[in-house]
Amino acid sequence: MAGQQRVYKARIRSTQSLKKMFRAQELIAASRIGKARDRVSHAGPYARAVTRAASAVQAHGRADHRFLTPRTDTQRVAVLLVASDRGMAGAYSATVIRETERLVAKLRGEGKEVVLYLAGRRAVAYYTFRQRAVERSWTGQSDAPQVGTADEIATALLEAYERPGSEGVGEVHVVYTRFVNMVTQRTTVERMLPIELVEGVEERAQGQALPLYEYEPDPVTVLDALLPRYVRARLYACLLESAASELAARQRAMHTATDNAEDLIRTYTRLANQARQGEITQEISEIVSGADALAS
Repeated sequence: MAGQQRVYKARIRSTQSLKKMFRAQELIAASRIGKARDRVSHAGPYARAVTRAASAVQAHGRADHRFLTPRTDTQRVAVLLVASDRGMAGAYSATVIRETERLVAKLRGEGKEVVLYLAGRRAVAYYTFRQRAVERSWTGQSDAPQVGTADEIATALLEAYERPGSEGVGEVHVVYTRFVNMVTQRTTVERMLPIELVEGVEERAQGQALPLYEYEPDPVTVLDALLPRYVRARLYACLLESAASELAARQRAMHTATDNAEDLIRTYTRLANQARQGEITQEISEIVSGADALAS
C-alpha cells in the first residue's frame, strides 16, 4: 500500500508539471493569435487589389501570358506543403500532410511527376524519415512568417515554373490551412500556377464594366510586372493563414490537454487517498491482531 501511495503521488507531481507547461503554451498561443489574425486581414486587401488589376489587364488587353496559359512541354508538378515547426497543435500538421499525400497520389495517377517543396519542420521530419526526395525546404517561421521568407519561396516556385523544357514544372499547387475562425480551420489545396484570375469574372458576367486602363508600353509587359507580385502576395497570404490556423489549433489543443491533466490529477488523488485509507486500515488490523494475541 505504501508503495502504491508513493507511485500515485509521483504521478500527481509529474502531471501537475505537465499541466503548467500546457497552460503556458495555451497562454502563449492566445497572446499571439490576435496579431496573426490582424496580419491575415491586412494582407487580404492588397492581394485582392493585385488580382483585380491583373484581371482588368487580361480582360481589356486581350493578352496571353505564360503565367496564365497551361504548359504542355512538361509533366512535372510542384507541390508546396505548409506545416508547423513545432508540435502541441493537435492534428494540425498531420491533417495538412494527409491532404498533401492525397494530392500527390492524385497527380501521380494522372501520370505526372511531383516535386515537393516543404515549409515547416514537421513536414521536413515526415518526408526525411520516409526518405522521400524534397526539392527545397524552409523552417523556423511557421507561426510568424516574414515577407522575406515568402519572397524566397515564391522566387523558387517561379523559377521552377519558368524553367524551360522538361526541367521545369507545369503547375504549382499549395497545400495550407485556411483560417476561418477560432474554431474552424480548413485544409485547402490551391493551384498557384498557371494563374486562374477569378476577380472580375462575376462583374463581367453581370455586364458590369471593369476599370479602363491605358497600358504603357503594352499589356504583356504590364503582366510581366504584375503577375509575379500576385503570386508573392497570394503565397504570403497562404503563409499568414497557416500561421493563424496553427496558433488557433495549438491554443485549442493545449486547453484540452490542460483539462485532461486536471482530470488525471483528480483521478490519481482519489487513488492515492484510497491507498492511504487501505494502509491505515491494514495498520489498525495489525494493531488489533497484536493486541488480541497478547491478551490470549
